[in-house]
Amino acid sequence: MTLRIEGLCVPRAGRPVLIDVTITAPSGEVTALLGPNGTGKSTMVLSVAGILKATAGTVMLNEQDISKMRPEQVRGAGLAVVPEGRRLLKDLTVADNMRVATYMLDAAAAHEGTQYALELFPELRKLLDTPTRSLSGGEQQMVVLAQALASKPKALIVDELSLGLAPVVVKRLVPTLAAVAATGVAVLLIEQFAHVALGLATGAYVLENGQIRYSGTAVELQKNPELLHSAYLLRK
Repeated sequence: MTLRIEGLCVPRAGRPVLIDVTITAPSGEVTALLGPNGTGKSTMVLSVAGILKATAGTVMLNEQDISKMRPEQVRGAGLAVVPEGRRLLKDLTVADNMRVATYMLDAAAAHEGTQYALELFPELRKLLDTPTRSLSGGEQQMVVLAQALASKPKALIVDELSLGLAPVVVKRLVPTLAAVAATGVAVLLIEQFAHVALGLATGAYVLENGQIRYSGTAVELQKNPELLHSAYLLRK
């Protein structure tokens, strides 16, 4: 199951933010999209998720064009998106947040998906009755990832996994993305810090000023960091 973004152009507030962006995230791999803040990464996520309208381009999930779908249809087609900012219903418990995430599934599929997510994040089992506002940042990030994975998506986009998290927490979360990819899911990991993503990814892209400036392998970027075009991306 391949996720392919082809020639995507998206404006915001009357100005172009994304210009002819093309990215391929193959099944069974983690693909990294790197770029500093303000370069259009989150705009791309919102467009692919069906929230922002593109003026040109397509988003394909295998042979299915999901470009014109509403957000709930995108999710139903098999693409789960984890936006930046850990957006949870913070007055609700972890269990209730999981129920909200699986409301479109039948009871059996919702139960199976929730158990699958809890197997990936067993730490959440003892927190099911806890309001998510009481959780640490790392625990909240586990919940939003669990929400996305409970539907057993064919493709997963994660926007800024490491944002605001301690390195030890990021070290806990990163192997989970590798495990998910190993099941055949296409994972697109969007990061501003290259060191988080390149050790995990197979393919890599660099987005700068709304355009793709590099398309190739993660190994090549690691060996030639000047290809990142921005020392900011290398900040640790």
